[in-house]
Amino acid sequence: MTDAASEPLEIPQLYLITPSEFELSTYPDLLARALDDVDVACVRLALATKDESRIAKAADACRSVTHDRDVALVIESHILMVERLGLDGVHLLDGARSVRNVRKELGDDAIIGTFCGNSRHDGLNAGEIGADYVSFGPAGVTELGDGRQAEAELFDWWSQVVEVPIVAEGALDADIIRTLAPFTDFFAIGDEIWSQDDPIAALKTLYSAFE
Repeated sequence: MTDAASEPLEIPQLYLITPSEFELSTYPDLLARALDDVDVACVRLALATKDESRIAKAADACRSVTHDRDVALVIESHILMVERLGLDGVHLLDGARSVRNVRKELGDDAIIGTFCGNSRHDGLNAGEIGADYVSFGPAGVTELGDGRQAEAELFDWWSQVVEVPIVAEGALDADIIRTLAPFTDFFAIGDEIWSQDDPIAALKTLYSAFE
């Protein structure tokens, strides 16, 4: 992923998150349409299943789509599957705790990002020990989780103080995207579109708010 935070912020980039469950017979084509219609910087494979065979098949299908379009593909949590499946990196869910060890395991070329909730402390630590990006969220209001939200102030402060790229995710809508766009490098969009009748149209609507 581009180190957008080291330069004056321009239009944020799109970071697409797959559904937690999808049909291998149909989803790769839908993903391909999304990547062809909208400029995407990275895709995260974020399946809920713990079935290694299913994850591997899904990764193969998504990798074919993303790599044909020069889009990076990272996997959520499953560190040991990155090299075996030919993926570009991993998205961690435990803040700064695993970053150092994962960097040693995967090497300098792998993309390593991590979700830090709304914790500046975790985000700073993760960036200092080798994370390529830090993700904060949920950026919108949701009844899921513990109710804590990553406020606009956090993104604004980060953009002024820290050079590590920042990702906003969780319960995003067009209004939140417009608010955060001036000081956010990437918006990670997933369930916001895949739950809609026309995911591509929903994606284009949210993407139009990036400006």
